[in-house]
Amino acid sequence: MATVISIGFFCLLAIAVFYCGHRLYVRPVRIGERLGAPVGMAELTSLETVRAPEKGVLIRIIEYIGEQVPLSPEDASLARRQLMAAGLRSAVAVRIYYGAKIVACIGLLAAALLLRNQLTSNAMMRIVLVIGGAVLGFFGPNLVLDHLITRRHDKLRLSLPDALDLMVVCMEAGLGLDQAMVNVSRELAMTHKEISEEVGLVSLEMRAGKRRSDALKNLATRTGEAELRKLVATLVQADRFGTSIAESLRTHSDYMRVRRRQEAEERAAKVGVKLVFPIFFFILPSMLVVAAGPGLLQLFKHLFPLMRQFGQ
Repeated sequence: MATVISIGFFCLLAIAVFYCGHRLYVRPVRIGERLGAPVGMAELTSLETVRAPEKGVLIRIIEYIGEQVPLSPEDASLARRQLMAAGLRSAVAVRIYYGAKIVACIGLLAAALLLRNQLTSNAMMRIVLVIGGAVLGFFGPNLVLDHLITRRHDKLRLSLPDALDLMVVCMEAGLGLDQAMVNVSRELAMTHKEISEEVGLVSLEMRAGKRRSDALKNLATRTGEAELRKLVATLVQADRFGTSIAESLRTHSDYMRVRRRQEAEERAAKVGVKLVFPIFFFILPSMLVVAAGPGLLQLFKHLFPLMRQFGQ
């Protein structure tokens, strides 16, 4: 009897799990596969969300502190351009950035004041430690932002040849430049997210009524990457003089790949010079110890007794 009850309970539990899994996971996935992505909105999935995420208490505090910082229009515009180049396009990014600078400055200053007696006993070093903590806290976010900008520039530069090749294929298939940008933004959303977002923004600006040249110039200004500025200049000139845009894109893509290969060869040529100091200070002493160490030990072992005999 107990076995029958156990088997029946197990069957009921398995049916319940199967039913819940089918309703919650399998059925929505099948419906989503049938429907596909929203028509004409696929390029927006990586640019915005339906519902903005709720801010935490710390973020709200930092935003409030940054809102109280007096900023000139020039400083605010410069900070906004740098944040956009790093991929931070939120409307409150400038306030959070300056708020983070103030919070980091106050936090490191307080930490330096509390730990100065434990870290050093020199009065001058205590003063330097306090001042250095405040300076590091205020300018630390600048270093982090520069790192984010550099990393994003590298990703854009490395993904640009693939985007150009895909754009050339689309244009040779009969599409215009605007629709080719839409396809590039859609197809590269998974592999090259950064270039997909930037091209998608250009497409959205042109859909909003902005001229193509102005949208492309905004792309160069927004990213601040040298290769994108060259590409924008090429596209604007080709559009102005009526030359083949596909041929210009192919030439620019080949030029970028040749330049990348030349940069790799240049870095490889510099490796020998850069390895001189690590070899001289780290590898060479170890090799000398391993190679000449036993011989020197034997020399000292036999030489010192002979020197004592001669001394006597």
